[in-house]
Amino acid sequence: MTSTTRSRGLAAAAAGGIALALTLTACMPADEGDGAGGGDGGGTAAEGCEDYEQYGDLSGTTVSVYTSIVDVEQTDQEESYDKFEECTGATIAYEGSREFEAQLLVRIQAGNAPDIAYIPQPGLLQTIVRDTPDAIVPASAETEANVDEFFAPSWKDYGTVDGTFYAPPLGANMKSFVWYSPSAFEEGGYEVPQTWDDMIALSDQIVADGGKPWCAGIESGDATGWPATDWIEDVVLRSAGADVYDQWVAHEIPFNDPQIVEAIDIAGEILKNPDYVNGGLGDVTSIATTPWTDAGLPILDGNCYLHRAANFYQNNWPEGTTVAEDGDVFAFYLPAISPDNKPVLGGGEFVAAFDDRPEVLAFQQFLSSDTWANEKAIATEGGGWVSANSGLNIDNLATDFDKLSSSILGDPETVIRFDASDLMPGAVGAGTFWTEMVNWVASDKSSQDVADAIEASWPAS
Repeated sequence: MTSTTRSRGLAAAAAGGIALALTLTACMPADEGDGAGGGDGGGTAAEGCEDYEQYGDLSGTTVSVYTSIVDVEQTDQEESYDKFEECTGATIAYEGSREFEAQLLVRIQAGNAPDIAYIPQPGLLQTIVRDTPDAIVPASAETEANVDEFFAPSWKDYGTVDGTFYAPPLGANMKSFVWYSPSAFEEGGYEVPQTWDDMIALSDQIVADGGKPWCAGIESGDATGWPATDWIEDVVLRSAGADVYDQWVAHEIPFNDPQIVEAIDIAGEILKNPDYVNGGLGDVTSIATTPWTDAGLPILDGNCYLHRAANFYQNNWPEGTTVAEDGDVFAFYLPAISPDNKPVLGGGEFVAAFDDRPEVLAFQQFLSSDTWANEKAIATEGGGWVSANSGLNIDNLATDFDKLSSSILGDPETVIRFDASDLMPGAVGAGTFWTEMVNWVASDKSSQDVADAIEASWPAS
């Protein structure tokens, strides 16, 4: 997903008290600009606010932001807006929700859309634009220019619907990782697997040594099921290849194509294997009820050894956990099945605006800039965040692991594909794909029946 889904409470700063008022005044441009999505602020910016002068004086305005980014990540997000608020005078009112995907549609239909939403599924963006064509505002020319300058064309394509560019990318995720404990591997005499067969052999060895190799969890509120879709997507890329993956996403082949059913079966050889899962958490069915945020934690207790999760899972380890090759936890690339195929499953969020007020367009533009990308990297002191923005100085990223993720995402030789469920129509990608994955593990529904049910749900047009 994006994907992704963690929260802290709303912390919108208001200008209260003389000292704060003086601070805001000092940081604003000397002359007011129109602030309309990158208009000329005029005058000379206060020290430290030079990069924000273009947005003009937005004093007294508020921009509401609605997103699935919650918990620790929300804290980092809000801190990355501090300079924008300080230099423009605008207030960013942030609301993170675990029920984002379902509630955003409800709010749009009720005429209560937020000013800005971070949409983790391009398929959901397409659904909103096509079902409620006047809801989302096209991106400004200034925002589009930022995206043209700092992002690969494919990222712009994901935020474009029917030829109109709506939503610039925000963060990026690299999902093809397996987390493990370096000390547990050393103690067990285990080595990081280089191929899929090596990984299965390692799993079998851990079982023979009396352990449960894998732990997993897919509970995520209204979005329950999404972590299992990541598993399937990673396997499709490895077993069927990128071309078939693209055909699957575009529905040029049906969801229940034999190649897709085979991929689900391959994933099931791990996730539905009672000898392999669910270390420290229960049996196979416990995968459906274990919060995805907690699913990897048994690694720290030695109750499991392997947990497939994206780079952003770094933020879910308890405070004080060292993420390093010689630390408490680290991660390795989820091995390929074929030696000549090394794909990466990626994801990210896209910034959609539901109002064209100057402060809303200015904030959207800011989020598409290299300035924000570096502010966000600096604010994310605990690590676990990367971006595909080429203006990001990777030295601002918190950890070597983040730098590794960013370098892989930016490597032109890497075969990257965006999360399939995020590209599919919302009814499938954020609907039946999720729910059928729950049925797959909780009710032992067969791979064929799951694929048939999802295919039957695909919108006719």
